Amino acid sequence: MSDVIAEVRGRAGLLTLNRPKALNALTLGMIRELAQALRTWRDDDRVEFVAIRGQGREGRFGAFSAGGDLRFFHQAVLAGNPELEDFFTEEYALNHLVHTFPKPYAVFMDGIVMGGGMGISGHGRTGATMRIATERTKMAMPETNIGLFPDVGGGWFLARCPGHLGEYLALTGHVIGGSDAVAAGLADAVVPSTGLPALWDAIAEGASAPDWPRAPQEESPLRSHQAAIDRFFALPTVSDIVAALESEGSEFARETAALLRKRSPLMLHVTLEHLRRARSMTLADDLRMERDIVRRCFHLRPGAASETFEGIRALVVDKDHSPRWNPVRIEEVTPAMVEPFFDSPWPAHAHPLRDLI
Repeated sequence: MSDVIAEVRGRAGLLTLNRPKALNALTLGMIRELAQALRTWRDDDRVEFVAIRGQGREGRFGAFSAGGDLRFFHQAVLAGNPELEDFFTEEYALNHLVHTFPKPYAVFMDGIVMGGGMGISGHGRTGATMRIATERTKMAMPETNIGLFPDVGGGWFLARCPGHLGEYLALTGHVIGGSDAVAAGLADAVVPSTGLPALWDAIAEGASAPDWPRAPQEESPLRSHQAAIDRFFALPTVSDIVAALESEGSEFARETAALLRKRSPLMLHVTLEHLRRARSMTLADDLRMERDIVRRCFHLRPGAASETFEGIRALVVDKDHSPRWNPVRIEEVTPAMVEPFFDSPWPAHAHPLRDLI
């Protein structure tokens, strides 16, 4: 069976990510199937509404998507596989297609929603996207843990979180639940997971978002730290943020500093610069910038020398969880190391995402 199931029921186009053993991690083939379905339904007057979910290991829900296929990235680097370039170009084009899709789009964000899973969540188009979290939602942009940065439009949507929550989530990769996702503007409602099958079936019958039942809004643990997050993560550099955290005695500050010390120092600096630039950009411009950065992630230091290759090796392949970051410490990263990531390898007329508007 296909890794993406696309079907039309009633007035709805329904998409199911069907790679449950891999937590629906996106492959290039899946990206292409999703894009083809959305382009077809965009122009089909019979389809008035689109919904997407992930097939869980034990049922129709339970996992949305853990992100991109990291093992493919690792193997592609070793083999010099040009499909690595295609993956990011086509994934970012898909993110833009989802964001600009002209019809209502519902995302069932049950279980794990990370990385590439966030990229196909719609980025919160007001009035057009319904992002449904549950009590089982585990959401994060954890890319700094693998020597990468929050891509798939992450600079754009994280920069638009309240205050400086975006910088906090981007740098730490902190995993949040449904109530935190709503508070951060990354989900629209929390629905009990037991109600998802009925909601899915109701979509084909034309149910509109306001008719759907929602769980009572729980207190957001993340928002209880909003003042501290804004104070620390508004600071100008990663070194300043960590120094301030380590000079304060609160449990939150200690835990956050310890978390940052485990991430790639270089990519922490790249990520903060990325987010600060993206705050004033359109999504299309941010995706073009991200395409530049990800190209640099794999080619500034080719092959096994890249931070991204090393991070994936340590977390996913060898699973020793002991990445050999270069530089080793946050304080050793200089602006001269960060700037090349933002130097586009393509002239504007030849950029692989030049047609996004």
